[in-house]
Amino acid sequence: MPSATVPGWLRRAIPDAQSLAGKGAGPNALEDVAIAAGAAIGALDAVVRRQERWAGAWRQRLALSAAAATVKQAGRVEDESALRDAVLLTRPGDFLSVGPAGRLLLAWRRLAARPAEDLLKEKCLAAGLEEFGYAPNDEVLGELADDLRQIGAGAGIVATLTGTFMAAERHGFARAVGAWLADALLAQRLGWTHAVPLLGAEAAFGTSARPRRSAASSVATGIETDPERAKGLLAAQARAALRAIDLSAELERRADRLLAVAPKLRAKAADLVVGKLLSNDAIVASEQIAGMSDRGLRRLFDRLVELGAVRELSGRPAFRIYGL
Repeated sequence: MPSATVPGWLRRAIPDAQSLAGKGAGPNALEDVAIAAGAAIGALDAVVRRQERWAGAWRQRLALSAAAATVKQAGRVEDESALRDAVLLTRPGDFLSVGPAGRLLLAWRRLAARPAEDLLKEKCLAAGLEEFGYAPNDEVLGELADDLRQIGAGAGIVATLTGTFMAAERHGFARAVGAWLADALLAQRLGWTHAVPLLGAEAAFGTSARPRRSAASSVATGIETDPERAKGLLAAQARAALRAIDLSAELERRADRLLAVAPKLRAKAADLVVGKLLSNDAIVASEQIAGMSDRGLRRLFDRLVELGAVRELSGRPAFRIYGL
C-alpha cells in the first residue's frame, strides 16, 4: 500500500488548533480543536490498521522519542542515543542496571510492545508505574484501574483525554504517566492490537494546574475540566498523530529498501535478522541469533549498510547498533 498522506488542510489546522489555546475558552474554539484532533487520529488509525511488517520498529521508535521527552521533563540529560545504549547494552532482565532514564524507556517500550488489551490491567499498570519510579499499593492501583474503566466505558473524546490525565494526577502521578495512560486508553477504544506512543513526546500541553481531589466519578467524566486545558491536550494529540504518520512514511521507505535487498542475502538466518530489524527500534551487533555466529552477524550488518538497507546508529567503532 502507498505511504500515508495527510491532507494539506489538516496540516494547516493543527498549528491553528494549538494557537487557539490562548484565545479564550469559547465552545467553538474547543470544537475546532476537537475536529482537528479527530481527523488526525482518523488518519493515524488508517496507518495502524494496515498492520505493516515494520509497525513494531515504528512503535519502538516513537517510544524512544517519548522516553527522551520524559527524561528531559524530569531534568535529566540523557538523549535518545544514551537511552538506547542504556537498554540495548544491558543484560536482558537487569532492571536496575539500566538506570532511572533507561527505566523510563522501558516504560514506553512496554506501552508499544504489550497487547493493548493488557495495558490497563493492574499487573501491567504496576509494572509500568514502577518503571516510571512509583511503587503504588494495591488500593491505589485498584482505584486507578477503576477510574480508567469508567472513563473508557462511555466518555466522549474530550472527557476521555482530559479525564485520563485527571485520574493520573488525582493519585499523584506525573504528567508523563497521564500521557502513557491516555495512549493506552486510545488504543483500547479504537480496537488497536498495540498502542502507539503519542503524547509522551509532546514537550508541553494543557495547563499545569492540578484538579481538585474530587470523587472518582468526577475524574471519570471530566466534568470539572478546564476548557483551555482540554484544547491544549487535543492539539497535542493532533500534533503527535501527524508526527507518527510522518515517521511511518519514512520507515516504510526504509523497510521497503531492506525487503528489496533481503533476497540477495546469503547468510544463514538472514531472515531472522530482517524480522528483528522490522520489529525493533534497533539491535546490537552482538545480538544472539540462532544459526549465526558473531562474526557472521557483523558481516551481514556491514553488507546491509553497504546496500543502504540499514544504518549504524551509535557512531562508534565498537558496540555498534543497527536499525532502519
